[in-house]
Amino acid sequence: MRYDLSDLRLVAAIADSGSLTRAAEQVHLAPSSASHRLTQLEAALGVPLFARHARGLTPTAAGESLLRHARQVFAQLEQMHADLAPYASGLTSQVTVFANTNAINCFLPEDLGDFLREHPRVRVSLEEQPSPAIIQAVAAGQVDIGVVASDVGLAGVETRPYRQDRLVLIVAPGHRLADKSELAFADVLGEPFVCLHAGSAIHTFMMNHAARLGSRLDVRIQVRSFSAVCRMVAAGVGIGMVPRSATPQECFLQGAVDGIKTIEITDSWAPRDLQLCVRSRAALGPAAAALFDHLANKGGAGLTAGA
Repeated sequence: MRYDLSDLRLVAAIADSGSLTRAAEQVHLAPSSASHRLTQLEAALGVPLFARHARGLTPTAAGESLLRHARQVFAQLEQMHADLAPYASGLTSQVTVFANTNAINCFLPEDLGDFLREHPRVRVSLEEQPSPAIIQAVAAGQVDIGVVASDVGLAGVETRPYRQDRLVLIVAPGHRLADKSELAFADVLGEPFVCLHAGSAIHTFMMNHAARLGSRLDVRIQVRSFSAVCRMVAAGVGIGMVPRSATPQECFLQGAVDGIKTIEITDSWAPRDLQLCVRSRAALGPAAAALFDHLANKGGAGLTAGA
């Protein structure tokens, strides 16, 4: 089965307008040509894509399915155009990076900013993912560079230390736990939490560890950044768990939030030192290798191979 982009655009236009005539006008076809294209497509698929009635056309279940895929195709084409267009104006390379929540929120903005100022013709595609998914993508050659927590399995990839960090609990000064200097995660599972949004790497991490303890998090509110977590906790909404680097005293939030009390987490997974990982440093392109070395210099240690 061969699909023509013009046919897919016609299907989308009909679904949006509910009219074959208006859809034909939108895609610059004569109504008779649009009708013929639709009839041929339905015949080739062996199923009607639209129900015809006096008020116009509405997609059938098959039409809705085709429409979903067509819109994904259009989005991918737009992304392809966006990725390719900069090469016409002098872009030389693109590097793909997957990183966990901690790295993206606290370390990579400044480090990538420094690199891109020195390499204006390089584009970096950065995506947040949980550490296990990052390792899998790097090992499969789908991503140039990964930034992950050091406690995940690193088999099959080469690594360098990137940054040192640690997860901590944060509470408001008047909270009943504010006088504690350290606690186990199990000790606070009954507390209402301020968390990052569902789907973020650290949210998944917290939910999984709660499940391993036979419990679940009481998530009172979800927000989009560590800064918002700190502000909500300071306002007494709940307690939070963030990297130490994301607390007001340590990160870019300096002076932005007052009244946050930090409590050490005693669990063995609390240290969240970050590692850079690549499938093979020697196989990286020049731009990816330059970025890898730039980030590795922040950690200041040598390359190691995953077991």
